[in-house]
Amino acid sequence: MTLLAHDRYCEEIAHQIKLLRSVVTSGADLSGTVPTCPDWSLEQLVRHTGGALRWVELLVRTRAEEEVPEDQVPGAAGPEAIGDAAALDAWLAETGEQVVATLVEAGPDTKVWGWAGIRTSGFWARRMTHEITVHRADAVLAAGLPYEVAPEVAADAIDEWLRIVEYVQRTEPDDEVGELRGPGRSIHLHATDTGPELNAEWLVELTEDGVGWRRGHARATVALRGPLTSVLLAFYRRLPLDAPELEVLGDRDLLEFWLERATFG
Repeated sequence: MTLLAHDRYCEEIAHQIKLLRSVVTSGADLSGTVPTCPDWSLEQLVRHTGGALRWVELLVRTRAEEEVPEDQVPGAAGPEAIGDAAALDAWLAETGEQVVATLVEAGPDTKVWGWAGIRTSGFWARRMTHEITVHRADAVLAAGLPYEVAPEVAADAIDEWLRIVEYVQRTEPDDEVGELRGPGRSIHLHATDTGPELNAEWLVELTEDGVGWRRGHARATVALRGPLTSVLLAFYRRLPLDAPELEVLGDRDLLEFWLERATFG
């Protein structure tokens, strides 16, 4: 697995924040429910995302050696006014400038606390890239706007998600993801709109020893096929499997079983 360059992650965070700000200022109802995160309004989703970015900025800037409580992060809650799109937009803009500058200055190898077995600033650049990429999908789906993401970013988001699931099932045996262990079952993801240079196919194997995965084409118990962005959103449970652009071949129950348990946090 080849990661994107650190500078590419930083650039993408800045780009995704700009796109999320455009949703905030689009006239969308900030009090409306986010269908893919029904416990949140659109404004709560945006505040959550910005707060997470500010938390990471503090971790990396201070070279934190242990987790910092989120309530100790200055400005993480967002603007005092509720429903003020201009204030929310300005807060997001400031947040983006801060976190990108801090990550660029740190580079990929600075030692900093992390929760997934990788204690570097590079881990956080990648994690925040995909945190905001997927939450922007939540925002645009709530606002009824189109969603696009660069193919290499979408593919890397799937890689990272699989690595996190693999890590959780290995380190937290009592978590629901532990139920994915079992003999002889596999899932194939196949993006139908990308060229061979991206290799946007994955084989996920569920074994007695845990979850394993690799890029590439292979026969599996069940296959999920469709455009890369749609495969990404379905795999992150943002798009239903019966979406017209998706095709499920084989044991659909296994794919649904995976989607119900492959999560974290």
